[in-house]
Amino acid sequence: MDRKDWDDRYGTPDLVWTEEPNQILVREVSALSPGRAVDLACGEGRNAIWLAERGWETTGVDFSHVGLEKARQFAERRGVTVRWVEEDLADWEPEHAAYDLVLLAYVQLPASLRSQIHRKAFAAVAPGGRLLVIAHDTTNLREGVGGPQSAEVLFSPEDVLTDIAGGDFTIEHSDRVTRTVQTDQGDKSAIDALVRVRRSTKDKETASGNR
Repeated sequence: MDRKDWDDRYGTPDLVWTEEPNQILVREVSALSPGRAVDLACGEGRNAIWLAERGWETTGVDFSHVGLEKARQFAERRGVTVRWVEEDLADWEPEHAAYDLVLLAYVQLPASLRSQIHRKAFAAVAPGGRLLVIAHDTTNLREGVGGPQSAEVLFSPEDVLTDIAGGDFTIEHSDRVTRTVQTDQGDKSAIDALVRVRRSTKDKETASGNR
């Protein structure tokens, strides 16, 4: 889906997604000390807003003008401040080694573009900070529910680690995890790829990253 497709999808009075943050994000981040965070492809802003509510200095990046307008209104209703940036991730140039948390939640892209975005995302992580990737896993197509129905944009935890190979990091969590999804047929399980890595605690001047 391109920018216009997402603008059209977000062009409804109500939120397309729930107001609640992603359940895996909550589990993975709740115990972390707040710092600077960036939510890439933030959509209507639910995850960025949740982070801001917990003391994170948060930026949300997305290429959908309509989605970001809804995110701004959502943040105002919740009484939090988030910096919203309208930009395509393919063109986005992150502040290098600057964020304590870089989040990519369900950013499903073909492999070549995905690898580029993952490398840029890791480059944005500050020494001692974390990259958190949550995505529809390859196995979800046949064994789970929901998500894209094209294998081209699905990937595994191993794919994420390959994308950022060469970076100096510690793997804190890399696995396939299940997430409960409410459907007309009752609760079903979706299968997600989850990767959380912590960047080495080097000085910013010496942290090379993967730009």
